[in-house]
Amino acid sequence: EDFHKFGAFQNAILNPLKAKATVMYQKRILWLTILVFMNIFAGAAISHFENVIQSMVSLMFFLPFLIGSGGNAGSQSATLMIRSLATGDVEASDWFKLLGKEFLVSFMLGITIAAGVSLIAGFKSPEIIFVVAATMVITVMAGSLIGLTIPFIFTKLKIDPATASAPLITSLADITGVWIYFSIAAKYFDVA
Repeated sequence: EDFHKFGAFQNAILNPLKAKATVMYQKRILWLTILVFMNIFAGAAISHFENVIQSMVSLMFFLPFLIGSGGNAGSQSATLMIRSLATGDVEASDWFKLLGKEFLVSFMLGITIAAGVSLIAGFKSPEIIFVVAATMVITVMAGSLIGLTIPFIFTKLKIDPATASAPLITSLADITGVWIYFSIAAKYFDVA
């Protein structure tokens, strides 16, 4: 199914082989600009937790693993929802029905991934295993739930979810992951 036809979200179907570069640019630049400015919040979160980072520098080694996993889980969830919405397998009103299932699936995914990353943490910095594992579970769950939700919101707003879902989800998961990680670390290591 053609995602661009889905819900009559766009006036014209954009064929990348036939479209001019300027048209493709116009379709993408607004979202990318918005997302660049959104990512300032991830930087602000890191800056906010400077004391935590200074007291436990090894936390920074795991940051890419953690926020990347949240974004990947969110993108995966969004892809499934966008496809299901486009094919008619799921309706916009089915969000709440899917929420519990996604919560359970993302919890299981988070536990599984956390087990693997904890092994790495055990070799690198055993003192932060709990922080890394807990963050992984919560970040994967948060990313997945964001990934489930954004396509439904875009559908309700009559915005093509295929246009901006993945980058928006990645940015939101990054920001959320940074806050979750360093909040857990601050509590666990009792650093203000």
